[in-house]
Amino acid sequence: MARPTSRHSRPGRTLLVLLALILALGGTMLLQKAFTPKLGLDLAGGTTVTLSPVTQNGASPPEEILDRAVNIIRDRVNGTGISDAEVAKSGDNIIISIPGVGQSEAIKLVATTAELRFRQVLAMQATQVPQELATNAPTPSAAPSASATGSASPPAKPSASQSAGAPQPSASPTGKALSSALTAATPAASPAPSATQSARQQDAKKGQNAKATPTPAPTATGQASTPPAQDPNAGVNTEGIDPAVLKQFQALDCANPKNRGQGVQDDPAKQYAACETDGSYKYVLDVAKVVGTDIDTASAGVQQGTVEWVVQLDFKSKGAAEWSKLTTTAYNSQEPRNKVAVVLDGVVITAPNIISPIPGGRAEITGGFDQISATNLADQLKYGALPLKFQRSSIDTVSSTLGQDQLEGGLIAGLIGLVLVVVYCMFYYRGLGIVAVLSLVVATIITYTAVVVLGHNANFRLSLPHIIGLVVSIGITADSFIVYFERIRDEMKEGRRTLRAAVEVAWVRARRTILIADAVMFIAAIVLYFLAVGGVAGFAFAMGLTTLIDIVVVFLFTKPFIALLAKLKFFAKGHPLSGLDSERMSEVGSTTGRTTTPQEA
Repeated sequence: MARPTSRHSRPGRTLLVLLALILALGGTMLLQKAFTPKLGLDLAGGTTVTLSPVTQNGASPPEEILDRAVNIIRDRVNGTGISDAEVAKSGDNIIISIPGVGQSEAIKLVATTAELRFRQVLAMQATQVPQELATNAPTPSAAPSASATGSASPPAKPSASQSAGAPQPSASPTGKALSSALTAATPAASPAPSATQSARQQDAKKGQNAKATPTPAPTATGQASTPPAQDPNAGVNTEGIDPAVLKQFQALDCANPKNRGQGVQDDPAKQYAACETDGSYKYVLDVAKVVGTDIDTASAGVQQGTVEWVVQLDFKSKGAAEWSKLTTTAYNSQEPRNKVAVVLDGVVITAPNIISPIPGGRAEITGGFDQISATNLADQLKYGALPLKFQRSSIDTVSSTLGQDQLEGGLIAGLIGLVLVVVYCMFYYRGLGIVAVLSLVVATIITYTAVVVLGHNANFRLSLPHIIGLVVSIGITADSFIVYFERIRDEMKEGRRTLRAAVEVAWVRARRTILIADAVMFIAAIVLYFLAVGGVAGFAFAMGLTTLIDIVVVFLFTKPFIALLAKLKFFAKGHPLSGLDSERMSEVGSTTGRTTTPQEA
């Protein structure tokens, strides 16, 4: 007797699993305070950015390069295919429409070229900070930081760990987001300033005192005495530096934000003079030994043991070898050549000390990131750099292209379809129609919660094609119920089985048919999703999502619920309103054209 009891208790456990799934989705909504789905461009509007290519000779870029830029930008704004962002060419321009984001976020996401270089620092100098910034500058810590800092050279500048906690006065919002340090696996203390660096501090201080001293009186010859000219290369090791680059380094004015070189596509095979993001330092950098194409993948995440967002890099096999060589060379060099600068779009975002060689092909960019900035930078590095430099021709905030009327129309169409299915099931299947109605209710609850959770965690935005896919799924879900109900009736018409036995035998046969039908639908959705773009891909995603939900509902609710109802006399004895009465079975048998044998008669 124990075995039948165990078998009949399974429907209850299965329904509890379904309840746990619904509670998990609902709990996620409560924790994230997300109760409505995100809407797409056609229903909620967004931002449209027009990018124009910039070439050296002013000519139109090649068509294949422009197409490659379109594909990279499309991957950045709609890498998963469900955010409803649109990217299209218009002549030589690229028009990007992003739903539901502000202008600043849209610009950061699409306008950054994302050319990444890893270069060894050959020389560096602190730029003269304007007086109004110097008076508000934070007092630097006297003790060295116990992490791999990206700014250890004087004049005293906060370490990476310090800069993550207090904003730099000269840093722009973007600079704060990218003010970061590249860390190795084992942190160590930053080296103390060398004697040469201390001398540079004293020289800088003397220079400031000289400016504050009044102009001396004219001598007997009528001319004022002038201080001796200072060597611009004082304290700079010029060994191995290209004289032309050294000249550029001397003339580089990083105090002016317009001169910091944002968006410059530097040649990785040549030495390069560059500014730091906030303009506080300028550098002479060696040729790039590791570039963005050497990155296998980039991802954003929270650093283990902290709440700080980081960008994690995994290099390809060639890039891993070059990365190990680069960090080994820097580790064996003297200050400041023991630093490796991370250059993004011509600007140094960090230049940390290399405290030990870093094998293994992995690195982290940490400090100053939030979830959005870390994810955006990871996507830019993962999907690749743009082959062209672009300038923003126009930025417009656009309203919804369809509006509230079309949204309401789509929802009304879905409601009408749902009501028609319910009326048909109740009229044709009577008592069994209750199972169909409750199954549709469960499917609706799971679909809604899944759309809301995906919207706030995977940027899934509900557009009109998505709504069409969800409406079509009503028919797919109802078809699964009909297959199962008809199998039960076939077993009952044989007259040799009880309802409880018919439910189990019919499930074995119907399950195969339901899985095959849903598998065909899911394969079609996958093919359409990967081969199409825009609204068609969104329709395919919605159709695939609801196909999976159909399987969950049929397996976790419809079948176990019917198994529980089979224990009731109302259904087991074939009540006229149950849909399983003998008169109903004979009507169905005559309408289906099934012939009976003499033995069955």
